[in-house]
Amino acid sequence: MFDGYDEPPVEQPMYVISVAAKMVGLHPQTLRHYESQGLVTPKRSDGNVRFYSPADIERLSQIVRLTDELGVNLAGVQIILDMRERLERLQLEMDTVRAELEAEISRLRKRLIEG
Repeated sequence: MFDGYDEPPVEQPMYVISVAAKMVGLHPQTLRHYESQGLVTPKRSDGNVRFYSPADIERLSQIVRLTDELGVNLAGVQIILDMRERLERLQLEMDTVRAELEAEISRLRKRLIEG
């Protein structure tokens, strides 16, 4: 359960559903529906109260943009958000591998120079 202190700031749950709904311009029931569809997963308190993090608010804002501005249905939204997250993970992996390769190249160059 959420205690409010173990999460990084962007992941730290801090907004109840009514506040989160106002922040993104939706009805609280819409947020419940999005949760039931697996589009957003707010943390729950010991009393089972939903708490939304800044990352959840950003995700909800993305959902609003996709549905309202681009006309994407919720199934499409799920696919788009999943692909975006997958791309972000792959980019992080690529950055890690690139850094490791650059470090290895530097090590080998140094070794070559030192002879």
